[in-house]
Amino acid sequence: MPLGTDFILDALASEGVDHLFMVPGGLVDPFLPALGRQKALKPIVAAQEGGAVYMADGYARASGKFGAALCIGGPGFTNTVTAVAAAQTDGSPVLLLSGEVATLVEGLGMFQDASPLTLDDVSVLKPIVRMSSSVDNPKNLPHIFKHAMLQLRTKPSGPVHLSLPSDCQIAELSVDYVPIDPTLVDPAPLSLSGAEAAFRHFTGADGGRPPIRIAILAGAGVEHAYAAKALRQFAELWRIPVATTLRAKGVFPEDHVLSLGVFGYGGTHHARMALLDAPPDLLIVLASGLNERDTMHWSLQLAPSATICVNLAAANIGMHSAGGGVVGDCGAFLRYLLDRTDVLDASLGTSRAAREAWLSEIRATPRLQDVEHCASDAVPIHPARIIAELRRAFPRDGVLLVDSGAHRAFAGHYWESYEPRTYISATNLGPMGWAIPAAAGVQCAQPQRRVAVVTGDGCMGMNGIEVATAARYGLPILFVVVNNAALGNVWLRAHKLGPVPDELTRLPDHDWAGFARSLGCRGETVREPGDLAGAFARGLAGEGPCLIDVKADKSAATPVADWAAALAAYSYHE
Repeated sequence: MPLGTDFILDALASEGVDHLFMVPGGLVDPFLPALGRQKALKPIVAAQEGGAVYMADGYARASGKFGAALCIGGPGFTNTVTAVAAAQTDGSPVLLLSGEVATLVEGLGMFQDASPLTLDDVSVLKPIVRMSSSVDNPKNLPHIFKHAMLQLRTKPSGPVHLSLPSDCQIAELSVDYVPIDPTLVDPAPLSLSGAEAAFRHFTGADGGRPPIRIAILAGAGVEHAYAAKALRQFAELWRIPVATTLRAKGVFPEDHVLSLGVFGYGGTHHARMALLDAPPDLLIVLASGLNERDTMHWSLQLAPSATICVNLAAANIGMHSAGGGVVGDCGAFLRYLLDRTDVLDASLGTSRAAREAWLSEIRATPRLQDVEHCASDAVPIHPARIIAELRRAFPRDGVLLVDSGAHRAFAGHYWESYEPRTYISATNLGPMGWAIPAAAGVQCAQPQRRVAVVTGDGCMGMNGIEVATAARYGLPILFVVVNNAALGNVWLRAHKLGPVPDELTRLPDHDWAGFARSLGCRGETVREPGDLAGAFARGLAGEGPCLIDVKADKSAATPVADWAAALAAYSYHE
């Protein structure tokens, strides 16, 4: 009969997971020999428990599966809270397993006891996960674990936590795990009444004329629903331009003639012009949370008569629109429309040329802000030049992870992405240093692709130690540190407030290349823009991970002029 640890590991493997990210410790000791008894899961030992969860998060985002992390309860568990919260705010399915003292001694003063009678790990995470529970009896492990899997794998996605007392880990179980039926995992629900009401927007059935200028804003749910192919098919059929949110960057190829680029923070002029300057006759918003950054600080007009919002969560529609909503899966809605191509042809077929002309007018204007910075020869190096050189050196199908900081704006604006799940960033909670460990999870999920990270020196100070994990497992990740010796975005604001704010937001100019070499990575320092191409080429060509420490200009203004204008014009009361 399998032990509790074997049951859990076999269950993870049967659900399609092939890596477990972890930090060993006394409260999960039984998992160590159990990992030696199976060959389906490869354990990856992180430097810190938060890093393990970030790795599981990256694995989930890159694979389309879920990620799994293991740690002890108490101090190990509390190290994971920010990482779990980041997964929750971005809708990333992560399973966190934490060890606990045996149920027989809970509350008696055992070392590192964090059971419900003491610190209560379960209650700590309940507000920020889909489910947080403890297995109170070894006999309950199978059905509680199945409940956790159902919560983890059904949509909308989010993290789940299980606390595993040590007696549950070593108990003999008389049952085997049965994987979840795929039809339960992705049912693609769609409100038929909502879809039918939305369809009338296209046909002018309510007495108006059919829309001519139509635009799509694609959110992260397009990626979650595997709907990128349907989105492209629908857009090409009717020549409808597509913008994406920053979180959804890549779900529509950014070099496509119908691409408007990113709308919102770090977005393009083309997206702003199509969605804001002269609002389209009909705007289709696919699976965006309609948060501040997705909507250009809520400047996006969502009039029910001219907007169709499609989202699995009714609250995301109702908070920002008085109507025009379709509760459901955006992929199912796109398929609903594609199935009605013959009917739509009568209203949209004759207006293709007009949409082409509208888009041509937009494309005749500059797409990007200050594009000349991409070729800047300035020293210290302009961040836009770093992004441009990396894009030229990097494979088209490579995966870029972008961390939090000023570099996020430069990457979001100047980097072109061409496929879903090839531009990955924690865009909502946005913890600094997230991308460094998350890249290990991405590389494990996509071993055949090249993976790179754009991060900052402030981020390195928080999670830079996880480059050691990449070195330990020979993961060929290219880490690019935009090292401006400052907390970039914070310094850009704070240095205007006086000498003390200026000083508090500067950082020592550390030798991050030397740091990486000390941990087993290759490392180079770049001070001249002309040396970037060679450094990136060498970084991608060599064995294992490589860190490029680029000395960058902290005074370079981020390319967020459209965002700043929307922010200045916004009033909650108007």
